[in-house]
Amino acid sequence: MATSTEHPKPVSMLLLAVVTVITIGSTNVGATWCVARSGATYQALLANLNYACGHGADCRPIQPGGICYNPNTIQNHASYAFDSYYQRHNKAPSACNFDGTATIAVTDPSFGRCVYPPRFLRNAGGENAPITMDNPNVTSHSNQNTK
Repeated sequence: MATSTEHPKPVSMLLLAVVTVITIGSTNVGATWCVARSGATYQALLANLNYACGHGADCRPIQPGGICYNPNTIQNHASYAFDSYYQRHNKAPSACNFDGTATIAVTDPSFGRCVYPPRFLRNAGGENAPITMDNPNVTSHSNQNTK
């Protein structure tokens, strides 16, 4: 009785190669993002969100109608603004402090159509206006350069 040695089929090998390329291509090895800490207070997040938006962060996506506006929460808006500021400052660790309300993450915080870039992508436009959240009991204040 003759025995045969099974060889991988070309289709199986091709499928394995395609899956490997897709997996490697979609992984942001070494990518980091700056996100809001879950325990930060509303007031602190709002003040630091306004600081980031007023000092170079691209906050247009978290404005009403923007792709990252929903969910309309201070946590999500602050995370997006903090990350934009962090990316624009070449991911310097000191650019992700925001008075202790932010932290560097290695997990991509993107969701749905709201994509956080792993590096800064320059957009046309000028200064961003401060974000206002619907809370009449909170007043914003200007932060010093301790972000």
